[in-house]
Amino acid sequence: MANWISNFTSETDLSAKHIRPLENAEDLDPLMHRIGDAKYVLLGEASHGTHEYYTWRAEISKRLIEEKGFSFVAVEGDWPDCYKINRWVKDLPDSGSSIEEVLKTFKRWPTWMWANWEVAAFAEWMKSYNSNLDPAEKVGFYGLDVYSLWESMEIIVNYLEKEDPETATLARRVAECFEPYRKNDSYATAYRGMNQRCRNEVVQLLTEVRQNIKKYNDEREADLNAELNTLVMKNAEKYYEAMASFDSSSWNVRDSHMVETLNHLMNYHDDHAKVIIWEHNTHIGDARATDMAAHGMHNVGQLVRQQHQDDGVVLVGFGSYQGSVMAGEFWGGKMKKMELPKGIEGSVERLLHQHHNKNQLLIFDDDSPLKEIFQERLGHRAVGVVYDPHHERGNYVPSRLSDRYDAFLYIDKTKALHPLHLKPDGHLVPETYPFGI
Repeated sequence: MANWISNFTSETDLSAKHIRPLENAEDLDPLMHRIGDAKYVLLGEASHGTHEYYTWRAEISKRLIEEKGFSFVAVEGDWPDCYKINRWVKDLPDSGSSIEEVLKTFKRWPTWMWANWEVAAFAEWMKSYNSNLDPAEKVGFYGLDVYSLWESMEIIVNYLEKEDPETATLARRVAECFEPYRKNDSYATAYRGMNQRCRNEVVQLLTEVRQNIKKYNDEREADLNAELNTLVMKNAEKYYEAMASFDSSSWNVRDSHMVETLNHLMNYHDDHAKVIIWEHNTHIGDARATDMAAHGMHNVGQLVRQQHQDDGVVLVGFGSYQGSVMAGEFWGGKMKKMELPKGIEGSVERLLHQHHNKNQLLIFDDDSPLKEIFQERLGHRAVGVVYDPHHERGNYVPSRLSDRYDAFLYIDKTKALHPLHLKPDGHLVPETYPFGI
């Protein structure tokens, strides 16, 4: 650690040249240059409840859409809920009179992750931008996550009953397999109690939906919506099997599902498609640069690098030194504004604050001295939807920052995001403990 501090603080001219100020959208120019023609840009966050992470991701996304023609935004959210946002920003029929109306339908805890004013403002911008585009060119907003088993099941059954009655019969049989476990939203119990016939029928349903996908054209992207709701059903079954084993394999299933969904979205769009991904640092930062790898865990950032590096992949992490954050004290708990303590001694956050207590942009180009300097393993704060600031030291992930990310936005002082004050449905709490950030 002493060597790291010496290398960093003794080369003031070096760090001033390679660590840029970050105060407005124009200060993102070095990041735009680093992104270049990359087709995959992954934007992280060090918590799910920080205003600045959402607003800076929005500023980066606006520039990528306007200047580089990015096609859609994909986020760490449920497919059915985020598809409502997608329909609204594309001004599809009966998509809602306002974004607030759309976001008030979000019921799954933690509601504040997507039902907040920061997302509302970005969605308003997207809708305005899309208003000048042909329908096929409108920029989309999609969810990558796996939690929406019941909602996806209802959507696909109702849709197929109208569009494909023969396949709807199979969908109803699948729904009946899960129905005894629905009362407690107990997916893990559902899997343990499910017979092999039901499991096989989930896969069969996905196969049939894919085979018949071109029939589902009553609305633009109806075919995509049908296929990905069915994919959620298939992978939710795998995810909750893993949850029942109480090990880290559920993390791998979940992140693999998100990448599979991402790949479907890219294939659905044309060959020139480019995607912006919004997820927590623990998902978009390459797992191989953390202690996750030692536990046999992979994540979205690692998989996207491995699968799509030739198309250009840029991973952008975020962090902050102090401020406030929105989180719950326990799983399913009431959202609460909490103080974010100062970064601990020896952490990335503390060292960047000591270097210059202003917002900073770091670019880890291969030829930049920062690439080597930040290969030291340092603690890097990760706050989930559950947070206890009194046990702060346990919230730091040992990371080789310049291997984990291609760029890093440091915000010296942050504040909690601004949720729409919604009470979540108590039966819709994802069974993610202890693996869900």
